[in-house]
Amino acid sequence: MKRCSWVSDDTHIKYHDTEWGVPLHNDRKLFEFLILDGMQSGLSWKIILNKRSSFKKAFDNFDPNKISSYKKNDVERLMSNEGIIRNKRKIESVINNAKRYLEVKKEFKTFDLYIWSFVNYKTKKNKYKKWIDIPTASKESKKMSIDMKKRGFLFIGPVVCYAFMQTIGLVNDHLITCFRHNEINNI
Repeated sequence: MKRCSWVSDDTHIKYHDTEWGVPLHNDRKLFEFLILDGMQSGLSWKIILNKRSSFKKAFDNFDPNKISSYKKNDVERLMSNEGIIRNKRKIESVINNAKRYLEVKKEFKTFDLYIWSFVNYKTKKNKYKKWIDIPTASKESKKMSIDMKKRGFLFIGPVVCYAFMQTIGLVNDHLITCFRHNEINNI
């Protein structure tokens, strides 16, 4: 079975074959990936995937209502958790972004409606042959980054936004040689 060239082990295979690039419309899962993609900034996705269950436990099952009420002692607790990325700025950004996420939900009714608006509510179907040809940012991810920063989100530059777009299926960046490319296009 031919997969995207970045897939290197069982963790990647499971994620690639079942989640990556699948159009996602569940607000809670969108928030989860917003956290994970922000945490990935400057790191490999494999590190994040390997720590995903620890993140889930540390951040109250990615509950934005609970996370938005975290205080200084919660930041200290998270900084001592060896199962997650212990970067104070990233941890504080998760708390901040939970608050911003809830504000967006209030304004747009769902985070899904807001985030999918950057691609006119339809997956952008790319046709790349090589992983090296896939951009790290796009005009849509730049627009998303500008808007999210204006709303107060942190750790949400154009590159993080593009990774988030790939993760949640706003773009289909499975290589055309990958078995998932056509499957995703047909969803």
